Amino acid sequence: MKPLNYAILKHFTKVEEACVQDIMEVLRAEYGSFRAFKKDSILNALMTAEANGLLEESRFDLDENNELRVYFHAHEEGAATINTYIAD
Repeated sequence: MKPLNYAILKHFTKVEEACVQDIMEVLRAEYGSFRAFKKDSILNALMTAEANGLLEESRFDLDENNELRVYFHAHEEGAATINTYIAD
C-alpha cells in the first residue's frame, strides 16, 4: 500500500481532473481509516502539489451544500514527474 499522499498524486495520472470529494470517494475503501483522510488534509496535499508544480487548478464550482469545490489536474509534465517517482 502506498502512502496516502502518493495515492492522491497517482490518482491524478489516471483522471482528467478531480476535487477533494472525488479523491475521498475513490480512496475511502483503502485509506478511510487513516488519520490524515480528512477533507482539510487532502486539500493541503493538493495545494502542496500545486505549489511544487505537479498539479494545477482546473476549475471550481459549488457543491449541493454551497461549499466550494476546487478541481485540480496533472498537466503533462506533472503527470510524467509523478509517474517517474511513484510506481503503480
